Amino acid sequence: MGTGYDGLAPGSYVMGLPIFPATEDPGPNFAALLGNRRADMAGGGIPGASGHGASSGAAGPLRHGTTVVALRFADGVVMAGDRRATEGHIIANRTMDKVFPADRHSAVAIAGTAGPAIEMVRLFQTQLEHYEKVEGVALSLEGKANQLGVMVRDHFPLALQGLVVIPLFAGYDVRRARGRIFTYDVTGGHFEEAEHHATGSGGRDARTTIKLGFRDGLARDEAVELAIQSLYEAADEDSATGGPDVVRGIYPTVATVTAAGYQGVTEDEVAERFRALIERKRAAGQAP
Repeated sequence: MGTGYDGLAPGSYVMGLPIFPATEDPGPNFAALLGNRRADMAGGGIPGASGHGASSGAAGPLRHGTTVVALRFADGVVMAGDRRATEGHIIANRTMDKVFPADRHSAVAIAGTAGPAIEMVRLFQTQLEHYEKVEGVALSLEGKANQLGVMVRDHFPLALQGLVVIPLFAGYDVRRARGRIFTYDVTGGHFEEAEHHATGSGGRDARTTIKLGFRDGLARDEAVELAIQSLYEAADEDSATGGPDVVRGIYPTVATVTAAGYQGVTEDEVAERFRALIERKRAAGQAP
């Protein structure tokens, strides 16, 4: 909003809301709003926005997360991610979530340095909610992909310090009535994938598995099964990717996004599918 109030300096508050000159009004851009108010914030940094809030060098080991996958099916998209976070060659966490709802009709998965990645997801979720509240309508799926690309680009100074974040974005396009998948590079460039994608240290093995089993028009159960198979094969080849932990009851996160919205696949279903997959491999002489 512009000032509209005589005698009030930019940065003043009216009824708890900040006042901006017309040329500095951030509008529905929440990241820009945070940037404008940075001087008033303790610590002075916005994690995941404009590369601020990090020291010039990484101190100590950093947690990294992999692998995440997304694939289209008849009613939308399936997104899945393993739960392991590593610090170098050490398992730092076995239960890290890497798949998150961005809003009702989209999801974002993260690979890379865990701390900045999670902060970027939180900021992205808030940005989409803020936009919808200010404008009264949700962003288009392309608009959401663009917003995430801007955040990845703004993170580039930290990526040069080794704090790389590579998200995977997917959702249901209500205008086109189908699922869509977007990938990113470290500079914020984003590209639409026609059918499927996987990223992270186990991404190559996951992509190979999906490529061999993918066909157009997969049913929901078939797509979930293929996503689970891809993570299993990735974990079998990549030490940084966590497979099913039957002893601890820890399994990858799987979710679908359709016209009905974001919905997580229950842990019981994921566990049962992994048990069936392991039994099939044992029966075929491919013991895990």
